[in-house]
Amino acid sequence: MTPISLLELALIAQDSDAGDTFEKTKELAQLADILDYKRFWLAEHHNMAHVASTATIVLMTYMASQTKNIRIGSGGIMLPNHSPLILAEQFGTLATLYPDRIDLGLGRAPGTDTQAALAIQKDFYTQSQQFAQNVEALQGYFSAENATAKVRAAIAENKNVPIWILGSSTESAALAASKGLPYVFAGHFAPRQMKAAFKLYRDTFTPSQFLERPYTIASVNVIAADTDKLAEKLSTSLYQFFQNLVQNTGKFLQPPVDSLSLLMNQMPEQARFQVSQMTACSFVGSKNKLVLELKEFIGDFGVDELMIHSPIYNHEDKLKSLRLVKEVIDTLNQNPDSKL
Repeated sequence: MTPISLLELALIAQDSDAGDTFEKTKELAQLADILDYKRFWLAEHHNMAHVASTATIVLMTYMASQTKNIRIGSGGIMLPNHSPLILAEQFGTLATLYPDRIDLGLGRAPGTDTQAALAIQKDFYTQSQQFAQNVEALQGYFSAENATAKVRAAIAENKNVPIWILGSSTESAALAASKGLPYVFAGHFAPRQMKAAFKLYRDTFTPSQFLERPYTIASVNVIAADTDKLAEKLSTSLYQFFQNLVQNTGKFLQPPVDSLSLLMNQMPEQARFQVSQMTACSFVGSKNKLVLELKEFIGDFGVDELMIHSPIYNHEDKLKSLRLVKEVIDTLNQNPDSKL
């Protein structure tokens, strides 16, 4: 059985705004909850006008209040931006309000550009180098034993808030393995080292009180529609999103265009290369196509769970894609050898 989860950046579409985006994000979370998606995670980004998940913990609280069963998490909280003590208090509060439904995914990057990173945390570089120690500090605040410490996050003590290590390199895989923590690879934008990272993680995993055996999630781009042609058209918003990211244009999520090949050919060579690298782990098509491709991917990479990232311009198209992807995963789970 391969659980399916959803990663959201709360991207603001062209001719939209943050308020409308939050409403749509809520509807996505509610549909994912109804469809039995396992997790709904929100990413932390800053200094990007087109990304509305800047106050990630606040948005997580709202999504948890609007859903019933799905796990709400961070994909991730950028740890160098935050005090471990404050994070423990915030996530301990969330876990008190929504018991056994909160995940804490942690990343090492700033989630923004250098200037904004320094505006958030003056010693960001130092904090990023202390990532492993700060993970340990967080674990300490969540432990029952911390009740006797001089510095406490009392509301977090003995709370069930699983900590996940997020990354896009073998370095993050090694850290997750050494600490016996579950590992999530950001294949939706940096897939190049994914297979090597998963292998290193499994080969060097040390069982811990948190996890007895390795557990991996692959985050990948998935866009589904009734036909391969329509899915490819919808995916052009994804490719424009990454083009805007590498060229730093600051554009909001763009409507789809008719031709993906024409879009790619019109990009400057360097941008085209970068976008191709970032989108190399993308699955786009009808249910028939996705059954075959995701079956091969899950088997080849040996992932325990799939997390999808689906930047689709039209909200109804995105809701439908969410339904179709769940049908694909259900088909694979019910009969791995079947075809639609």
